[in-house]
Amino acid sequence: MKNRYKRTALIVGGVATLGITAALLLNAFQSNLVFFFTPTQVSAGEAPTAQAFRIGGMVQSGSVQRQRDDLTVKFIVTDTAKEMPVIYTGILPDLFREGKGVVAQGRLGSDGIFRAETVLAKHDENYMPPEAQHAMDQAKKSAQTVRP
Repeated sequence: MKNRYKRTALIVGGVATLGITAALLLNAFQSNLVFFFTPTQVSAGEAPTAQAFRIGGMVQSGSVQRQRDDLTVKFIVTDTAKEMPVIYTGILPDLFREGKGVVAQGRLGSDGIFRAETVLAKHDENYMPPEAQHAMDQAKKSAQTVRP
């Protein structure tokens, strides 16, 4: 085989390897990507129906209901404009309280109930993730403009 053909074969092989590696990396990134939505965005249909996502807001006061097994909890997440019922089975974080911030990761059921796989509670009284704070501010603004 001539040197020119060897070089061409090496270049084609290298480009093919890079292409396959890039495709695998993008596929792994896409499958692990989780978006954040507020109850207002979910009710507007912006959230994916076939993919896991995160919902965030405040746990509505008086909405936490524990089942007899002590592991299943139903509660409502609100962004002050809309509400989203959530069901979670597992041990809740120690900081989980009514009236406090929460982020739940899971899937939206066909019945409109969010089935959480993970629940994260706000760890500091003054801290809220910037995207959650921005989304809640937007929901408050839209709720104020709708009301006369």
